[in-house]
Amino acid sequence: MMIKWIKDLFPICRSLTGDGTRKTLAYFEKINPELKRIKFKSGLKVFDWVVPLEWNIKDAFILKNGKKIVDFKKNNLHVVGYSEPVNKTIEKKELLRKIYSEKKRPNAIPYVTSYYKKNWGFCISEKQKKNLKKGKYKVYIDSNFTKGNLECSHALIKGKSKKEIFFSSYVCHPSMANNELSGPSLLNAIMLNLKKNYKKNYYSYRFFLGPETIGSISYLSKYKKLLKKNVFCGFNLSCVGDERNYSHIHSRNGNTIADQSLSSAIFHFKNKKSYSFLDRGSDERQYCYPGIDLPLATFCKSKFGEFPEYHTSDDNLKLVTKKGLEQSLKVFNNIIEAFELGCVPSNTTVCEPNMGKRNLYPLTSKRGSYSDVRIRMDLLAYADGKDNLFTISKKINAPLEKVIDEYKILLKENLFKKKYL
Repeated sequence: MMIKWIKDLFPICRSLTGDGTRKTLAYFEKINPELKRIKFKSGLKVFDWVVPLEWNIKDAFILKNGKKIVDFKKNNLHVVGYSEPVNKTIEKKELLRKIYSEKKRPNAIPYVTSYYKKNWGFCISEKQKKNLKKGKYKVYIDSNFTKGNLECSHALIKGKSKKEIFFSSYVCHPSMANNELSGPSLLNAIMLNLKKNYKKNYYSYRFFLGPETIGSISYLSKYKKLLKKNVFCGFNLSCVGDERNYSHIHSRNGNTIADQSLSSAIFHFKNKKSYSFLDRGSDERQYCYPGIDLPLATFCKSKFGEFPEYHTSDDNLKLVTKKGLEQSLKVFNNIIEAFELGCVPSNTTVCEPNMGKRNLYPLTSKRGSYSDVRIRMDLLAYADGKDNLFTISKKINAPLEKVIDEYKILLKENLFKKKYL
């Protein structure tokens, strides 16, 4: 499912604005029709920023002796994002000033943008750059800037409570799989699973897709009061499709319910990584900024900027896997299930209940018998009506998924009263 979406969308040239971003949003809006388009006009002031002109590109290439040595139509990373149009012949020395390459990955094409300063340029591999011959080169970029719109999609799936759990990802990068398409694909899969599994969800769930930075800033400029009032937990999704790590970038506060839930969902994995807000880099920068302060954490598999293929053509369809995406989806399915069950358990008995008569404890006592029900008994011991399942999970050193399984068993036996946050 998610892999197919990524393969379908991979060839599209996306940017902050333009046809590629519109096509991508339209694709996801067909998967989840609850997603509705929202537009911000070019030139609109959004806090300290201004929505940029809309940018579209039809073609670009570099010619040497009548032969295309760089072709945008073969790889849309070849052109610096938001390049202004150009059509001229230049010497190699001048061309090199407009060429970007990545020495650490000599065979890869880097991803480069110039959103807020007029510029143009091409991106090629370091290997190709070194092989450029002396002489004249024709450089051609057929792009245009127009007054248009910055476009986003958002949805609200209402629940019994007005309290919202917020999911956000971005759709502004061209052909890169993990850094771009894995996040919005996961967001849409979460949305599908929510609708399928929770017909009467307690919490409300908000979903947002837009260009990184300027998109979230624009969205906050319009919905700041509503978000601050209703969102009690949020997650930014970025780079979620590989199999290497489970990464948690904490909120600025560091101990919100988003941090607690995400930490408990991944703490038992050997390949987990935890980052402070000092390591931020995606839209958590906006959602957690002073004056906004949404209780939001970011989830990645391998964190942006930390994996070697990041922002290059090597972030391709080989890097993102079905298994990696499903691992990420499972993390959030567990978190949502814990929330929807009523994640603050409280005992209904004084002292331990008689578990044997409920067939929930071994009736023959022998060495090791307690270990078989350890999580069950530890959950009972910590269910004081104050701690939530996420903090209990870490206190008793048990994976959230197993804690949820035991919680459901004990709820059926009426050994818990449940409470929502």
